[in-house]
Amino acid sequence: MKSLKRFAALLKSLQWDNFLFVALTPIIAIGGCVFLARHDAIRWPTLALALLFAVVTGLSITAGYHRLFSHRSFEASPLLRWFLLVFGAAACENSALSWSRDHRDHHSFVDTDRDPYNIRRGFWFAHIGWIVFPRIETTANVADLERDPIVMFQHRHLVIMSVLAGFALPMALASLWGDALGGLIIAGFARVVLNHHCTYMINSVCHYFGSQPYSDKDSSRDSWISALFTYGEGYHNYHHTFPSDYRNGVRAYHWDPTKWLIRVLAWAGHATDLRRTPNETITRARKRVAG
Repeated sequence: MKSLKRFAALLKSLQWDNFLFVALTPIIAIGGCVFLARHDAIRWPTLALALLFAVVTGLSITAGYHRLFSHRSFEASPLLRWFLLVFGAAACENSALSWSRDHRDHHSFVDTDRDPYNIRRGFWFAHIGWIVFPRIETTANVADLERDPIVMFQHRHLVIMSVLAGFALPMALASLWGDALGGLIIAGFARVVLNHHCTYMINSVCHYFGSQPYSDKDSSRDSWISALFTYGEGYHNYHHTFPSDYRNGVRAYHWDPTKWLIRVLAWAGHATDLRRTPNETITRARKRVAG
């Protein structure tokens, strides 16, 4: 009886909107792709569109939600901020305001009970469980974002922006070559699921596997393999040590497409005040860990 009561209490406390979304999107994506494959209806232009949307929405999370809005590692023009917020909404990972509040708490309270995706509660909790299980109260100061009218517009109209940019737009584009259904399933649902798990990997894999060349004070780790799937976010030990740096992969050869994108945007005049950690500070951190 007690077990049943606990189970009922757990069900009642679940974030059902999040649970249904992360549960149903893979079912729709996999089932839809199987249906299209069985009917020989997977089109190469649609696959290319899905790849384009995966990259654009993924970089809108890493460059926008993460490095711009959460850490203010550079400043962006209004046009760039609009672009990152529209396609960040298409990634279906909450609003920039909510995402940044969670992430700032993660940095402030990493590996503690106040860390929203605390790896100490297990790999799968940090990967996806934190999204659906009862939430701790977030306390991070996001007053700077609350003063940003573009950020607040996205926060208030997130659902309609996510539907239009994340599903209706790829469906409409794919309809140009007669594949609206494929656009919805592959460039919509399948792309969302793929990008979700790439983002989740940063909270789980990058706190579980890899090296700690800059700091051993928390569980964050550098993983070049993870960086390949996360647009450069896999150099996570560096990021936790120097969170305000616009780079995660600090070496010239590190795979960090987000860093390269920000540099291109700076060259084009849409990104300014790029923040970099001095080389001597990085060297001191490495020497301190090496002993």
